[in-house]
Amino acid sequence: MAITPPYLSLWAKVNKVFNTIGKKRNGYKSQSQEQSALSWFANLIRLFTFGIWNALFKISHAPYSAFLGLFMCIIALFYAHTNSHKFLDITMKHFTIHIIALFLATGCTPHSEQENTTPAATTDKGTFPKKLAGSTIYEVNIRQFTPEGTFNAFSKHLPRLKELGVDVLWLMPIHPISKANRKGTLGSYYAPQNYTAVNPEFGTINDFRSLLQKAHDMGFYVIIDWVPNHTGRDHHWVTEHPEYYIRDAKGNVTYESMSPTDVWWDTALLDHNNPDTRKAMIGAMRYWVDLGIDGFRLDHGCGDKIPLYLWEEARTALDPIKDLFWLAECGHETFVLDGSYADEFEVLMRAVATGEEKPDVLSQWIDRDMFKYGRRAYRMTYTSNHDLNSWVGTTFERLGEGQKAFETLVFTAYGFPLILNGQEVGLSKRLAFFEKDTIEWTDTLGLQPFYQSLVRLKKENPAIWAGDAGGFPVAIEENENVVGFIREVEGNRVISIFNLTAKNQSVAITNKSALGTHIDYFSGNK
Repeated sequence: MAITPPYLSLWAKVNKVFNTIGKKRNGYKSQSQEQSALSWFANLIRLFTFGIWNALFKISHAPYSAFLGLFMCIIALFYAHTNSHKFLDITMKHFTIHIIALFLATGCTPHSEQENTTPAATTDKGTFPKKLAGSTIYEVNIRQFTPEGTFNAFSKHLPRLKELGVDVLWLMPIHPISKANRKGTLGSYYAPQNYTAVNPEFGTINDFRSLLQKAHDMGFYVIIDWVPNHTGRDHHWVTEHPEYYIRDAKGNVTYESMSPTDVWWDTALLDHNNPDTRKAMIGAMRYWVDLGIDGFRLDHGCGDKIPLYLWEEARTALDPIKDLFWLAECGHETFVLDGSYADEFEVLMRAVATGEEKPDVLSQWIDRDMFKYGRRAYRMTYTSNHDLNSWVGTTFERLGEGQKAFETLVFTAYGFPLILNGQEVGLSKRLAFFEKDTIEWTDTLGLQPFYQSLVRLKKENPAIWAGDAGGFPVAIEENENVVGFIREVEGNRVISIFNLTAKNQSVAITNKSALGTHIDYFSGNK
């Protein structure tokens, strides 16, 4: 586990104080009895405090933690009795090293009762996010996916999605929806009434368990949408724990307001400056981790009301239980979570599609993003998601006839791709957000084979994988109306050239490494 637990960080600060006391002795050329006693006393208190700390807080969560703390206290008392200064100084150095090493070796080992028995989704080696380097995420709206709008009905589509080739199923919020100030007839998924229950319209918790088990058995990872910024207005915390919420000047629980015209009256803003709020939130998240999910898509994950230390604390508590994938709805890399949105990339694609920007702004954005965040950042790229579809327009409305070209760019240029449910069959309507609006799965445009080929292209070619697993995108031309690059890893090479205008373009290859005989992926021709 890479993240340092808060209590270990605090211990380091306490230890620093004791080291300062000890230096009072070491700063003199000669050693007086008083200075020696001061150093001895500092070491004694340090050892005794660490022993109590370990006993009370059970650092490492191992069964022998309390015994370890008690043992250290006994040693401290023994030193106090013998007053063996030299032995104490030498032993402290070595004993502390071994204790810290023991903590680091066992700190990520959960209680046996907490072990997750759900079968692993795949046999891929490594941990998140790297094991998703060549993967595709698929967003699922349970309400709109089938006429029934249930977990059981959706599970019947798993074989088709397996054939499509996607690896990660992101389920939009599955919690009960608040009724107070509800928007529309069915309300917003993002106004949760209870974090540890499922929306009865979708089925029962056992139905969800069955879906999760079936998905895992077929090799999918399942992440759920999590809403940390706010609850619904009638969430039980509003009455049971009003101290969890942010209040206005009149003392009323306030709501989320993105702009004067984008007000969500059905929400209640949470105060994550309160450690009890964060503790309760993490406890609710643990319910689903224990149930067997593989991670979270974090709504408004790094917004102005969400401190990153919430996720540091959440990862410290939950990552030891199971390897989890953490995806933030966030336009920049957080370095605390596993993945984030490349939302500016989608905005620029829209501008290119309408002619407001030249296509080479897309290459420039990738260069800037890597310059700021490095190649290890996992950035999710997409041409659509639930927000864009409902509030901005379908891919056909936003990208026009260039839709397939932009989609191919998403899969090959940078990051890891997302497919919104229905995109693979040419979703041509804006799905209603607060009403029942079933997706039509007729695929009149025959797009599913196209998306299937893109998913396979991504999976089978490490050159275009996400993060530092993939090859560096190197420009191969200088036409501002064309995006052309080469990516290569250990002999696997992918060359992509996109004319993102409505006119024919001439391209002069400026990079010699791109010259040669190549096979066109879609046609198979040389």
